[in-house]
Amino acid sequence: MELRESVVEVRRVNDRLMSIKLVVKECTINIVSAYALHAGLDEEVKGRFWEGLDEIVRHVLPAEQLFIRGDFNGHIGSTVGVYGEVHGCFSFGERNGGVTSLLDFARAFGLVIVNSSFPKREAHLVTFQNAVAKTQIDYLLPRRCDRGLCKDCKVIPDEILVTQHRLLVIDIGIMLKRRKRFDQQGEKVSKTSSKRSKTCTSTKTRSSLVKQD
Repeated sequence: MELRESVVEVRRVNDRLMSIKLVVKECTINIVSAYALHAGLDEEVKGRFWEGLDEIVRHVLPAEQLFIRGDFNGHIGSTVGVYGEVHGCFSFGERNGGVTSLLDFARAFGLVIVNSSFPKREAHLVTFQNAVAKTQIDYLLPRRCDRGLCKDCKVIPDEILVTQHRLLVIDIGIMLKRRKRFDQQGEKVSKTSSKRSKTCTSTKTRSSLVKQD
């Protein structure tokens, strides 16, 4: 399936926030791309970023799926601490202070950092690498109630995106109902059943969301 044919809305909030809405059969999926500010910038400016993301999330209906993909310029680390409901404990590096806003935001809106939910080798956790450092600063967040839709989430090490960022991919399983079949007299001839359809979103090709510098 060509996902671009399922796009019903594209909303660009500013240089750091945009959202895409897709309708796949009976399922409505909202994909948000976010690029957080660096930790050293003014608190008021950073506050406006979180207010913008807050406004986007609040407009997603409870019956719709939500997936936030972002470069949040912070390290959640491998220690869960008081964030057990949003942190899956499988992460890379040590937590820094700049990521607290992300963890608090995820907890407030019932989200989970899904790329911390699957045990992976280091190469499949590191989202940013250059000649002097390697870190995990890109994250994917669905609602906790949709955690079961996420079958896998990992970095593809050989795929290089903008600058030194790597491709972060999530596999989502969506149940699609089959249409009921009727004979010429209007009698139902087959039972309603369902099948699993697999769709993917990422930081680049599959969701068509690329971070803007």
